Amino acid sequence: MRVGLRLALAASSLLMAFCASGHAQERAASAKGAFEAKLEYCKTCHGLQGQGYLGYFPMPRLAGQQPEYIEAQLRAFIERRRSNPIMRNVAHVLSPAMISSLANHFHHLNSPPFGGGPRGAVATGKRIYDEGLPESNVPACSACHGAEGKGQNEIPRLAGQLYPYMVGQLTGWGKERGQGTAVDTSAIMAPTAHNLTRSQIEAVAAYVSNLQ
Repeated sequence: MRVGLRLALAASSLLMAFCASGHAQERAASAKGAFEAKLEYCKTCHGLQGQGYLGYFPMPRLAGQQPEYIEAQLRAFIERRRSNPIMRNVAHVLSPAMISSLANHFHHLNSPPFGGGPRGAVATGKRIYDEGLPESNVPACSACHGAEGKGQNEIPRLAGQLYPYMVGQLTGWGKERGQGTAVDTSAIMAPTAHNLTRSQIEAVAAYVSNLQ
């Protein structure tokens, strides 16, 4: 009887282990499927390789973007600190784990930039980016975004960002970002965007849109 009982217990333990393993595999497959579904949805606007979309409503490049920045902006959409009805609807259904997974996926993409913008303004844009405009209280962009425009942590990558998207964001900074009463990291850019003229914004956008 004791031998039979030990065999029965061993068989039961083995069955439980198999069941647990099977459930874990099912959960992993389900999580992967959910991630792939969300990723396909992101690609419809931001491009198959996160390169962005040049259209009537330009969609930003996400390829190579700092994951901390993507995560921070998705939270800003959810918390209504950044105004965009489409992205709020997309973001508010994402779990923290899904947000992190998507941010890391796009960070590791490296699609070539579209470029664009007036070529004659690139030199001026580079000067503003590297040196700023002290007379207008505009600091050098490179001081925060880096000499190559790659950004760091919650400071976004600008290299390769779509020209029309950059122009639209900088000219309308206060209309979309820094909404509500909560402290938002985007507030640091508000005076800089305000102090740039339209032609200066276009020059900076033209320069960074060609950076690799």
